[in-house]
Amino acid sequence: MPEQIAYCVKCREKREMQEAKEVSFEGKGGQERRAMQGICPVCGTKMFRILSKKD
Repeated sequence: MPEQIAYCVKCREKREMQEAKEVSFEGKGGQERRAMQGICPVCGTKMFRILSKKD
């Protein structure tokens, strides 16, 4: 499983995401990019972390 730690903008700290799941989105040039999306365990804000490209 990819890294589940992301920066919470509201708390201004790095935290481990709850309910983390891998998602994909369209990046620059129409290329598909991977990311992890989850929820901050302290404040409930949505967290997002872009992952490295697939090989």
